[in-house]
Amino acid sequence: MLQIFVVLTILMLLVKPVGTYVYHVYSNEPNRTDRIFGWLERLIYLLIGLKNRAGMTWRRYALSFLLTNIVLVAIGYLLLRIQSALPMNPNGIGDMEETLSFNTIASFMTNTNLQHYSGETGLSYFAQMAVIMMMMFTSAATGFSVAIAFVRGLTSKGKTIGNFFEDFVKSHTRIFFPAAIVVTLLLVALQVPQTLDPTLTVTSLEGAAQRIAIGPVASLEAIKHLGTNGGGFFGANSAHPFENPNGLTNVIEILSMWVLPASLPYVYGRFAKNRKQGWVVFGAMLTLFLAFLTIAYTSELRGNPAINAMGIDASQGSMEGKEVRFGIAQSALFTTVTAAATTGTVNNMHDTLTPLGGLVPLAEMMLNVVFGGKGVGLVNMLMYAILGVFLCGLMVGRTPEFLGRKIEPKEMKLIAAAILMHPLIILAPTAIAFMTDLGKGAISNPGYHGITQVLYEYTSSAANNGSGFEGLADNTPFWNVTTGLVMLLGRYVSMIAMLAVAGSLVRKQWVPETIGTFRTDNKLFYAILIGTVLIIGALTFLPAIVLGPIAEHLTLG
Repeated sequence: MLQIFVVLTILMLLVKPVGTYVYHVYSNEPNRTDRIFGWLERLIYLLIGLKNRAGMTWRRYALSFLLTNIVLVAIGYLLLRIQSALPMNPNGIGDMEETLSFNTIASFMTNTNLQHYSGETGLSYFAQMAVIMMMMFTSAATGFSVAIAFVRGLTSKGKTIGNFFEDFVKSHTRIFFPAAIVVTLLLVALQVPQTLDPTLTVTSLEGAAQRIAIGPVASLEAIKHLGTNGGGFFGANSAHPFENPNGLTNVIEILSMWVLPASLPYVYGRFAKNRKQGWVVFGAMLTLFLAFLTIAYTSELRGNPAINAMGIDASQGSMEGKEVRFGIAQSALFTTVTAAATTGTVNNMHDTLTPLGGLVPLAEMMLNVVFGGKGVGLVNMLMYAILGVFLCGLMVGRTPEFLGRKIEPKEMKLIAAAILMHPLIILAPTAIAFMTDLGKGAISNPGYHGITQVLYEYTSSAANNGSGFEGLADNTPFWNVTTGLVMLLGRYVSMIAMLAVAGSLVRKQWVPETIGTFRTDNKLFYAILIGTVLIIGALTFLPAIVLGPIAEHLTLG
């Protein structure tokens, strides 16, 4: 409990200063960071031909980030297909297969980082850096930029939502590059490998030759957590001792993937000129997080009822699939944070969690509002905030307003489309997988756990998380293509819909606050926000959850 409390305390202390810094990065107002990074950004603007950094309409902003992502996808796909002919491949790794290349590129460009391959044997050093790490930076910067544009649309009065290329460049130069350098150096100091040497061949005490994979691990670890990406250099991800050797590196990785998403509600409050707005959103997110963390920790601490009934000593809780150096507390915390921040990195195998422990990351990804990844959680939570205001307005017969803008049918149709798309791209492919031999053939566990395996795979893809119930044999054309399509839809449909909402609201005339205005910065709205999230989540996903982890829990009991 003390371990968890210390990490939570550090997070709370970092939210305000980090949020203040992020606000100054994107406020487009002169500040001290201009003196440090301005010269580099001007050089980049010159190189890319960005002479005019005027604000964009939502359509131009969306088109700009889509075209940028398409170009990066094309480059990345080509490099994976010809990686055997490229330099920095000392281990002689071959080209990646077509459907796996599609899945990998879709995964990393959408900030999902779902891996149907094992990192140390599937990619050369060049591919790890030029494709995987490049997309870890650019996908995170894209998500951050879109989230800030959405916030500008909600809070600015008669202004544009910003310039994508300016936001995109600043995300790299002022946030991800500096932070990644610092975290990389910390991890190297704590014995995480960072080298271009080939795989080591050593002789064991018994005289057998053993090959040990190494590589540029620390630099990938830094951006995979800072960018809430999650793809591991090794197949075991952050459970591997080279990626995450001790408790201190574990805490650094937790904070790296958590601090920036947790600071965004405060950034939103700064943009809204009402910091209480931001703290209400942060409070709702933290409340949901603590509830999920409690379930994960207590479930794993109590252990598996079936194993306990056999008389086996389970005083340490359910340690199956967990690293002894982390134990129950740091494993449960890491699991809850990685799903809350939609990172997908794991320091234990989620497939071996108790049924209710496995329910926690699954439910967090289904809701997709508990802090979220780079901007995802804030945008989705604000979407639910607008929905909550709309429902309250209907109850009292008043046109709903949010931050001085009237919420009308156009905005609600877009929000409804975004809300409905998420369960559609999870539940429909899950049903298709169970109806076909191609889908059922990958399930390694019969019964309820097998249902959870499939449901988790598509939920992780739709939420751009990337973690998995690794018992699923998912490196087949069926799973590569279907999850690739789900990742693309889960990323871009909601982003475009929310930019459209921002574009609609930013053009509306600001309505002065009156005595009849429904306040969104008090305890009542905090409760309404949590209630809206839970009700919508229960209506869409509860039947599927009952068939999977809840049924498995009841049968074990």
